[in-house]
Amino acid sequence: MKREIARILIFVVTLGLLISCSSNSKKQQQLKKQILENSDFSFVKKKALEVVKTGFNAGDGYGEVWIRDYNTFIELSAEVFPKETLKENLRVFFRLQREDGNIIDGFIPREKAKETEGGYKYIFTDLEPNYAGHKNTVETDHETSLVQAVYKYVTKTGDRDFLYEKIGEKTVAERMEWAMDFLLNHRWSEKYGLIWGATTADWGDVQHCHPWGVFITEDTKYCLDIYDNAMLLIALDNLMEMVPATKNKWQTIRNNIAENTMKHLWDNANQKFIPHVYLDGSPYPDSFNENKIYYHGGTAVAIEAGLLTKKQIQISLNKMIANVEASGAGSIGLTMYPPYPAWAFENKGMYEYGYQNGGDWTWFGGRMIQQLIKYGFAKEAYQQMQPMVKRVKDNDGFFEWYTVGNKPEGSGTFRGSAGVLYKAIEMFEEYAEKQ
Repeated sequence: MKREIARILIFVVTLGLLISCSSNSKKQQQLKKQILENSDFSFVKKKALEVVKTGFNAGDGYGEVWIRDYNTFIELSAEVFPKETLKENLRVFFRLQREDGNIIDGFIPREKAKETEGGYKYIFTDLEPNYAGHKNTVETDHETSLVQAVYKYVTKTGDRDFLYEKIGEKTVAERMEWAMDFLLNHRWSEKYGLIWGATTADWGDVQHCHPWGVFITEDTKYCLDIYDNAMLLIALDNLMEMVPATKNKWQTIRNNIAENTMKHLWDNANQKFIPHVYLDGSPYPDSFNENKIYYHGGTAVAIEAGLLTKKQIQISLNKMIANVEASGAGSIGLTMYPPYPAWAFENKGMYEYGYQNGGDWTWFGGRMIQQLIKYGFAKEAYQQMQPMVKRVKDNDGFFEWYTVGNKPEGSGTFRGSAGVLYKAIEMFEEYAEKQ
Protein backbone atom coordinates (compact mmCIF):
# COMPACT_ATOMS: atom_id res chain seq x y z
CA MET A 1 0.00 0.00 0.00
CA LYS A 2 2.77 2.43 0.98
CA ARG A 3 4.65 1.66 -2.27
CA GLU A 4 1.49 2.32 -4.27
CA ILE A 5 0.96 5.68 -2.56
CA ALA A 6 4.61 6.56 -3.17
CA ARG A 7 4.25 5.68 -6.87
CA ILE A 8 1.13 7.83 -7.12
CA LEU A 9 2.89 10.76 -5.46
CA ILE A 10 5.86 10.44 -7.81
CA PHE A 11 3.49 10.34 -10.78
CA VAL A 12 1.63 13.45 -9.59
CA VAL A 13 4.85 15.38 -8.99
CA THR A 14 6.29 14.32 -12.36
CA LEU A 15 3.07 15.28 -14.13
CA GLY A 16 3.15 18.67 -12.41
CA LEU A 17 6.71 19.23 -13.52
CA LEU A 18 5.88 18.27 -17.10
CA ILE A 19 2.91 20.65 -17.15
CA SER A 20 5.06 23.42 -15.64
CA CYS A 21 7.83 22.83 -18.19
CA SER A 22 5.31 22.84 -21.02
CA SER A 23 3.81 26.10 -19.75
CA ASN A 24 7.26 27.71 -19.44
CA SER A 25 8.16 26.53 -22.94
CA LYS A 26 5.00 28.09 -24.38
CA LYS A 27 5.75 31.39 -22.59
CA GLN A 28 9.31 31.36 -23.91
CA GLN A 29 8.08 30.75 -27.44
CA GLN A 30 5.57 33.59 -27.09
CA LEU A 31 8.34 35.90 -25.89
CA LYS A 32 10.57 34.77 -28.77
CA LYS A 33 7.81 35.63 -31.24
CA GLN A 34 7.24 39.05 -29.65
CA ILE A 35 10.96 39.86 -29.80
CA LEU A 36 11.45 38.82 -33.40
CA GLU A 37 8.30 40.61 -34.60
CA ASN A 38 8.74 43.83 -32.62
CA SER A 39 8.71 46.64 -35.18
CA ASP A 40 9.92 49.19 -32.61
CA PHE A 41 13.09 47.11 -32.16
CA SER A 42 13.75 47.26 -35.89
CA PHE A 43 13.13 51.02 -35.95
CA VAL A 44 15.42 51.67 -32.97
CA LYS A 45 18.30 49.63 -34.39
CA LYS A 46 18.08 51.40 -37.74
CA LYS A 47 17.84 54.81 -36.07
CA ALA A 48 20.75 54.03 -33.74
CA LEU A 49 23.00 53.23 -36.68
CA GLU A 50 21.98 56.47 -38.41
CA VAL A 51 22.73 58.55 -35.31
CA VAL A 52 26.06 56.97 -34.45
CA LYS A 53 27.37 57.50 -38.00
CA THR A 54 27.33 61.25 -37.43
CA GLY A 55 30.12 61.46 -34.85
CA PHE A 56 31.39 60.79 -31.35
CA ASN A 57 30.30 63.75 -29.24
CA ALA A 58 27.71 62.83 -26.61
CA GLY A 59 24.86 64.48 -28.50
CA ASP A 60 23.91 67.60 -30.42
CA GLY A 61 24.04 69.65 -27.22
CA TYR A 62 27.69 68.81 -26.59
CA GLY A 63 30.86 69.73 -28.46
CA GLU A 64 33.07 67.26 -26.61
CA VAL A 65 33.67 63.54 -26.79
CA TRP A 66 33.04 62.33 -23.23
CA ILE A 67 34.54 59.07 -21.99
CA ARG A 68 31.55 58.16 -19.80
CA ASP A 69 29.36 58.41 -22.91
CA TYR A 70 31.81 56.88 -25.42
CA ASN A 71 32.03 53.86 -23.12
CA THR A 72 28.34 53.18 -23.75
CA PHE A 73 28.28 53.52 -27.53
CA ILE A 74 31.74 52.40 -28.69
CA GLU A 75 30.32 48.94 -29.53
CA LEU A 76 27.61 50.56 -31.64
CA SER A 77 30.24 52.79 -33.30
CA ALA A 78 32.14 49.63 -34.24
CA GLU A 79 29.21 48.71 -36.49
CA VAL A 80 29.81 51.72 -38.74
CA PHE A 81 33.40 52.94 -38.21
CA PRO A 82 36.75 51.25 -38.89
CA LYS A 83 38.61 50.16 -35.78
CA GLU A 84 41.38 52.70 -36.43
CA THR A 85 38.88 55.53 -35.94
CA LEU A 86 37.57 54.04 -32.67
CA LYS A 87 41.13 53.46 -31.48
CA GLU A 88 42.21 57.01 -32.23
CA ASN A 89 39.51 58.37 -29.90
CA LEU A 90 40.82 56.11 -27.13
CA ARG A 91 44.39 57.26 -27.83
CA VAL A 92 43.37 60.90 -27.31
CA PHE A 93 42.19 60.12 -23.77
CA PHE A 94 45.49 58.40 -23.03
CA ARG A 95 47.57 61.20 -24.59
CA LEU A 96 45.79 63.68 -22.34
CA GLN A 97 46.32 61.55 -19.23
CA ARG A 98 47.67 63.65 -16.38
CA GLU A 99 50.93 63.31 -14.43
CA ASP A 100 49.23 61.46 -11.55
CA GLY A 101 47.49 58.99 -13.87
CA ASN A 102 44.04 60.58 -13.84
CA ILE A 103 41.91 60.52 -16.98
CA ILE A 104 40.13 63.52 -18.46
CA ASP A 105 36.36 63.67 -18.76
CA GLY A 106 36.17 64.78 -22.39
CA PHE A 107 38.13 66.32 -25.25
CA ILE A 108 37.41 68.99 -27.85
CA PRO A 109 39.43 70.38 -30.82
CA ARG A 110 42.05 72.82 -29.55
CA GLU A 111 40.72 75.66 -31.67
CA LYS A 112 37.33 75.34 -29.95
CA ALA A 113 38.75 75.25 -26.42
CA LYS A 114 37.94 78.83 -25.45
CA GLU A 115 38.31 79.46 -21.74
CA THR A 116 35.73 81.73 -20.11
CA GLU A 117 35.48 83.00 -16.57
CA GLY A 118 33.96 80.29 -14.41
CA GLY A 119 34.15 77.77 -17.26
CA TYR A 120 36.48 74.88 -18.03
CA LYS A 121 40.21 75.15 -17.40
CA TYR A 122 41.42 73.22 -20.41
CA ILE A 123 44.10 70.55 -20.25
CA PHE A 124 46.89 70.34 -22.83
CA THR A 125 49.79 67.91 -23.26
CA ASP A 126 52.75 67.62 -25.61
CA LEU A 127 51.54 64.16 -26.63
CA GLU A 128 48.24 65.49 -28.02
CA PRO A 129 48.62 68.34 -30.55
CA ASN A 130 45.03 68.44 -31.80
CA TYR A 131 42.75 68.30 -28.77
CA ALA A 132 42.24 69.88 -25.36
CA GLY A 133 40.73 68.06 -22.42
CA HIS A 134 38.57 68.93 -19.42
CA LYS A 135 37.49 67.12 -16.28
CA ASN A 136 34.38 67.34 -14.09
CA THR A 137 36.34 66.61 -10.92
CA VAL A 138 33.30 65.94 -8.72
CA GLU A 139 32.80 62.56 -10.41
CA THR A 140 35.02 59.47 -10.10
CA ASP A 141 34.13 57.45 -13.18
CA HIS A 142 36.48 58.75 -15.88
CA GLU A 143 39.29 56.29 -15.25
CA THR A 144 36.93 53.34 -14.92
CA SER A 145 34.94 54.36 -18.01
CA LEU A 146 38.10 54.41 -20.14
CA VAL A 147 39.20 50.94 -19.03
CA GLN A 148 35.70 49.63 -19.79
CA ALA A 149 35.72 51.32 -23.21
CA VAL A 150 39.08 49.74 -24.09
CA TYR A 151 37.71 46.36 -23.00
CA LYS A 152 34.66 46.76 -25.24
CA TYR A 153 36.86 47.86 -28.14
CA VAL A 154 39.22 44.87 -27.75
CA THR A 155 36.35 42.41 -27.30
CA LYS A 156 34.46 43.77 -30.32
CA THR A 157 37.42 44.00 -32.70
CA GLY A 158 39.83 41.37 -31.37
CA ASP A 159 42.60 43.99 -31.53
CA ARG A 160 44.69 42.89 -28.54
CA ASP A 161 47.79 44.52 -30.05
CA PHE A 162 46.34 47.88 -29.00
CA LEU A 163 46.99 46.98 -25.35
CA TYR A 164 50.73 46.98 -26.04
CA GLU A 165 50.86 50.02 -28.27
CA LYS A 166 53.06 52.73 -26.75
CA ILE A 167 51.66 56.17 -26.08
CA GLY A 168 54.56 58.26 -24.90
CA GLU A 169 56.70 56.11 -22.64
CA LYS A 170 53.90 53.79 -21.50
CA THR A 171 51.82 51.12 -23.22
CA VAL A 172 48.01 51.29 -23.17
CA ALA A 173 48.01 48.42 -20.65
CA GLU A 174 50.41 50.32 -18.38
CA ARG A 175 48.34 53.49 -18.70
CA MET A 176 45.19 51.66 -17.66
CA GLU A 177 46.93 50.40 -14.52
CA TRP A 178 48.23 53.91 -13.91
CA ALA A 179 44.66 55.19 -14.06
CA MET A 180 43.54 52.58 -11.52
CA ASP A 181 46.49 53.55 -9.31
CA PHE A 182 45.26 57.16 -9.41
CA LEU A 183 42.01 56.07 -7.76
CA LEU A 184 43.86 54.21 -5.01
CA ASN A 185 46.33 57.05 -4.46
CA HIS A 186 44.05 60.08 -4.76
CA ARG A 187 40.41 58.97 -4.36
CA TRP A 188 40.76 56.30 -1.70
CA SER A 189 39.23 56.10 1.77
CA GLU A 190 41.46 54.01 4.03
CA LYS A 191 38.68 53.85 6.63
CA TYR A 192 36.18 52.23 4.28
CA GLY A 193 38.42 50.63 1.65
CA LEU A 194 36.42 52.30 -1.14
CA ILE A 195 36.81 55.23 -3.54
CA TRP A 196 35.09 58.57 -2.92
CA GLY A 197 33.67 61.45 -4.90
CA ALA A 198 31.66 64.60 -4.26
CA THR A 199 28.01 64.73 -3.22
CA THR A 200 26.15 64.20 -6.48
CA ALA A 201 22.79 62.67 -7.40
CA ASP A 202 23.42 58.95 -8.02
CA TRP A 203 25.69 58.72 -11.12
CA GLY A 204 25.49 62.46 -11.81
CA ASP A 205 28.38 64.91 -12.20
CA VAL A 206 26.78 67.96 -10.55
CA GLN A 207 27.57 68.39 -6.86
CA HIS A 208 25.21 69.84 -4.25
CA CYS A 209 27.12 73.11 -3.83
CA HIS A 210 28.03 75.75 -6.46
CA PRO A 211 25.70 77.11 -9.18
CA TRP A 212 27.37 74.92 -11.83
CA GLY A 213 28.73 72.20 -9.60
CA VAL A 214 31.16 70.21 -11.75
CA PHE A 215 34.42 71.13 -9.97
CA ILE A 216 35.58 70.20 -6.49
CA THR A 217 35.62 73.34 -4.32
CA GLU A 218 36.37 74.19 -0.69
CA ASP A 219 32.69 73.51 0.04
CA THR A 220 32.67 70.01 -1.45
CA LYS A 221 31.42 67.25 0.84
CA TYR A 222 33.20 63.99 0.11
CA CYS A 223 31.37 60.69 0.23
CA LEU A 224 31.14 57.10 -0.99
CA ASP A 225 28.45 55.96 -3.40
CA ILE A 226 27.51 52.75 -5.17
CA TYR A 227 27.94 53.98 -8.75
CA ASP A 228 31.63 54.94 -8.50
CA ASN A 229 32.62 51.75 -6.69
CA ALA A 230 30.58 49.46 -8.95
CA MET A 231 32.21 51.09 -11.98
CA LEU A 232 35.61 50.39 -10.43
CA LEU A 233 34.75 46.72 -9.91
CA ILE A 234 33.70 46.35 -13.56
CA ALA A 235 36.88 48.11 -14.72
CA LEU A 236 39.12 45.87 -12.60
CA ASP A 237 37.40 42.76 -13.92
CA ASN A 238 37.88 44.07 -17.46
CA LEU A 239 41.54 44.93 -16.84
CA MET A 240 42.36 41.51 -15.39
CA GLU A 241 40.66 39.74 -18.29
CA MET A 242 42.52 41.83 -20.88
CA VAL A 243 45.88 41.65 -19.12
CA PRO A 244 45.94 38.45 -16.99
CA ALA A 245 49.35 39.33 -15.53
CA THR A 246 47.66 42.13 -13.55
CA LYS A 247 45.64 39.65 -11.47
CA ASN A 248 48.48 39.29 -8.97
CA LYS A 249 48.05 42.92 -8.01
CA TRP A 250 44.35 43.59 -8.51
CA GLN A 251 42.36 40.44 -7.67
CA THR A 252 42.60 40.83 -3.89
CA ILE A 253 41.97 44.57 -4.13
CA ARG A 254 38.93 43.91 -6.31
CA ASN A 255 37.52 41.31 -3.88
CA ASN A 256 38.01 43.64 -0.92
CA ILE A 257 36.24 46.50 -2.72
CA ALA A 258 33.27 44.22 -3.48
CA GLU A 259 33.10 43.11 0.15
CA ASN A 260 33.43 46.67 1.47
CA THR A 261 30.80 47.96 -0.95
CA MET A 262 28.18 45.59 0.43
CA LYS A 263 29.38 46.12 4.00
CA HIS A 264 29.17 49.92 3.96
CA LEU A 265 26.74 50.85 1.17
CA TRP A 266 24.12 48.08 1.19
CA ASP A 267 21.13 48.61 3.50
CA ASN A 268 20.12 45.01 4.13
CA ALA A 269 17.02 45.90 6.13
CA ASN A 270 15.61 47.95 3.26
CA GLN A 271 17.23 45.90 0.47
CA LYS A 272 18.70 48.97 -1.24
CA PHE A 273 21.91 50.94 -1.54
CA ILE A 274 22.51 53.86 0.81
CA PRO A 275 22.81 57.04 -1.32
CA HIS A 276 25.94 58.38 0.40
CA VAL A 277 28.25 57.48 3.23
CA TYR A 278 29.93 60.77 4.14
CA LEU A 279 33.60 61.02 5.10
CA ASP A 280 33.09 64.14 7.22
CA GLY A 281 29.39 64.65 7.86
CA SER A 282 26.39 65.16 5.59
CA PRO A 283 25.75 68.56 3.98
CA TYR A 284 22.06 68.10 4.69
CA PRO A 285 20.11 68.79 7.90
CA ASP A 286 19.24 65.94 10.27
CA SER A 287 15.58 66.43 9.41
CA PHE A 288 16.26 65.22 5.85
CA ASN A 289 16.31 61.44 5.53
CA GLU A 290 18.51 60.92 2.48
CA ASN A 291 18.26 57.14 2.75
CA LYS A 292 14.62 57.25 1.68
CA ILE A 293 15.95 57.90 -1.85
CA TYR A 294 16.37 54.88 -4.10
CA TYR A 295 19.14 55.14 -6.72
CA HIS A 296 18.08 53.40 -9.96
CA GLY A 297 21.26 54.01 -12.01
CA GLY A 298 23.77 53.01 -9.37
CA THR A 299 21.76 49.88 -8.63
CA ALA A 300 21.80 48.86 -12.30
CA VAL A 301 25.60 49.28 -12.43
CA ALA A 302 25.96 47.34 -9.16
CA ILE A 303 24.10 44.44 -10.79
CA GLU A 304 26.47 44.68 -13.76
CA ALA A 305 29.36 44.47 -11.27
CA GLY A 306 27.94 41.19 -9.92
CA LEU A 307 27.16 42.52 -6.45
CA LEU A 308 23.55 41.37 -6.09
CA THR A 309 21.99 37.91 -5.96
CA LYS A 310 19.16 36.93 -8.29
CA LYS A 311 16.69 37.40 -5.43
CA GLN A 312 18.07 40.87 -4.72
CA ILE A 313 17.81 41.73 -8.43
CA GLN A 314 14.14 40.76 -8.39
CA ILE A 315 13.54 42.92 -5.32
CA SER A 316 15.42 45.80 -6.96
CA LEU A 317 13.30 45.55 -10.09
CA ASN A 318 10.11 45.48 -8.04
CA LYS A 319 11.20 48.64 -6.22
CA MET A 320 12.02 50.38 -9.51
CA ILE A 321 8.63 49.50 -10.97
CA ALA A 322 6.91 50.76 -7.81
CA ASN A 323 8.91 54.00 -8.03
CA VAL A 324 7.86 54.51 -11.66
CA GLU A 325 4.22 54.06 -10.70
CA ALA A 326 4.52 56.39 -7.70
CA SER A 327 6.28 59.13 -9.67
CA GLY A 328 4.34 58.82 -12.91
CA ALA A 329 7.60 58.44 -14.86
CA GLY A 330 7.78 56.73 -18.23
CA SER A 331 10.35 54.02 -17.50
CA ILE A 332 12.69 52.44 -14.95
CA GLY A 333 15.34 54.80 -16.34
CA LEU A 334 14.03 57.15 -13.65
CA THR A 335 17.24 58.34 -11.98
CA MET A 336 15.94 58.04 -8.44
CA TYR A 337 12.84 58.16 -6.31
CA PRO A 338 11.95 60.29 -4.55
CA PRO A 339 14.11 63.10 -5.96
CA TYR A 340 16.10 65.45 -3.77
CA PRO A 341 14.23 68.60 -2.70
CA ALA A 342 15.07 71.57 -4.93
CA TRP A 343 17.03 73.21 -2.09
CA ALA A 344 19.47 70.27 -1.96
CA PHE A 345 21.37 71.50 -5.06
CA GLU A 346 22.50 75.02 -5.96
CA ASN A 347 22.40 74.23 -9.68
CA LYS A 348 18.96 75.42 -10.81
CA GLY A 349 18.69 72.59 -13.33
CA MET A 350 18.59 70.12 -10.45
CA TYR A 351 14.99 70.85 -9.50
CA GLU A 352 12.76 67.95 -8.45
CA TYR A 353 12.47 65.50 -11.35
CA GLY A 354 14.83 67.69 -13.38
CA TYR A 355 17.98 66.55 -15.18
CA GLN A 356 19.99 64.20 -12.93
CA ASN A 357 17.64 64.72 -9.98
CA GLY A 358 14.84 62.38 -10.97
CA GLY A 359 14.91 62.75 -14.74
CA ASP A 360 14.20 59.59 -16.72
CA TRP A 361 17.38 58.51 -18.55
CA THR A 362 17.30 55.63 -21.04
CA TRP A 363 21.10 55.83 -20.85
CA PHE A 364 20.88 53.99 -17.54
CA GLY A 365 17.49 52.32 -17.92
CA GLY A 366 18.87 50.46 -20.93
CA ARG A 367 21.72 49.13 -18.81
CA MET A 368 19.22 47.72 -16.34
CA ILE A 369 17.43 46.00 -19.23
CA GLN A 370 20.74 44.40 -20.28
CA GLN A 371 21.33 43.05 -16.79
CA LEU A 372 17.80 41.69 -16.48
CA ILE A 373 18.33 39.69 -19.68
CA LYS A 374 21.74 38.50 -18.47
CA TYR A 375 20.41 37.28 -15.12
CA GLY A 376 17.37 35.41 -16.42
CA PHE A 377 14.63 38.04 -16.32
CA ALA A 378 14.01 38.23 -20.07
CA LYS A 379 10.21 38.48 -19.75
CA GLU A 380 10.44 41.32 -17.22
CA ALA A 381 13.14 43.00 -19.31
CA TYR A 382 10.93 42.89 -22.40
CA GLN A 383 8.04 44.51 -20.52
CA GLN A 384 10.23 47.32 -19.14
CA MET A 385 11.90 47.88 -22.52
CA GLN A 386 8.68 48.79 -24.32
CA PRO A 387 8.28 52.41 -23.14
CA MET A 388 11.95 53.09 -23.92
CA VAL A 389 11.76 51.99 -27.55
CA LYS A 390 8.29 53.46 -28.05
CA ARG A 391 9.40 56.97 -27.21
CA VAL A 392 12.37 56.73 -29.56
CA LYS A 393 9.88 56.07 -32.33
CA ASP A 394 7.35 58.63 -31.09
CA ASN A 395 10.03 61.36 -30.91
CA ASP A 396 12.07 60.13 -33.88
CA GLY A 397 15.30 60.22 -31.91
CA PHE A 398 17.32 59.37 -28.82
CA PHE A 399 16.81 62.18 -26.35
CA GLU A 400 19.09 62.75 -23.40
CA TRP A 401 16.39 62.45 -20.75
CA TYR A 402 12.65 62.65 -20.22
CA THR A 403 10.43 64.39 -17.68
CA VAL A 404 8.07 62.38 -15.48
CA GLY A 405 5.44 63.37 -18.03
CA ASN A 406 7.56 61.58 -20.69
CA LYS A 407 8.47 64.84 -22.44
CA PRO A 408 11.89 64.67 -24.16
CA GLU A 409 14.64 67.01 -22.92
CA GLY A 410 18.28 67.72 -23.74
CA SER A 411 20.17 66.50 -26.77
CA GLY A 412 18.05 64.82 -29.43
CA THR A 413 20.87 62.63 -30.72
CA PHE A 414 22.11 61.28 -27.40
CA ARG A 415 24.43 58.51 -28.53
CA GLY A 416 24.70 56.87 -25.11
CA SER A 417 20.98 56.07 -25.21
CA ALA A 418 21.33 54.73 -28.75
CA GLY A 419 24.22 52.54 -27.66
CA VAL A 420 22.57 50.93 -24.64
CA LEU A 421 19.28 50.31 -26.46
CA TYR A 422 21.02 48.81 -29.49
CA LYS A 423 22.97 46.44 -27.26
CA ALA A 424 19.84 45.50 -25.29
CA ILE A 425 17.99 44.64 -28.51
CA GLU A 426 20.94 42.51 -29.65
CA MET A 427 20.75 40.66 -26.32
CA PHE A 428 17.01 40.08 -26.80
CA GLU A 429 17.68 38.71 -30.28
CA GLU A 430 20.39 36.38 -28.94
CA TYR A 431 17.95 35.18 -26.29
CA ALA A 432 15.27 34.51 -28.94
CA GLU A 433 17.71 32.58 -31.15
CA LYS A 434 18.48 30.22 -28.27
CA GLN A 435 14.83 29.35 -27.63
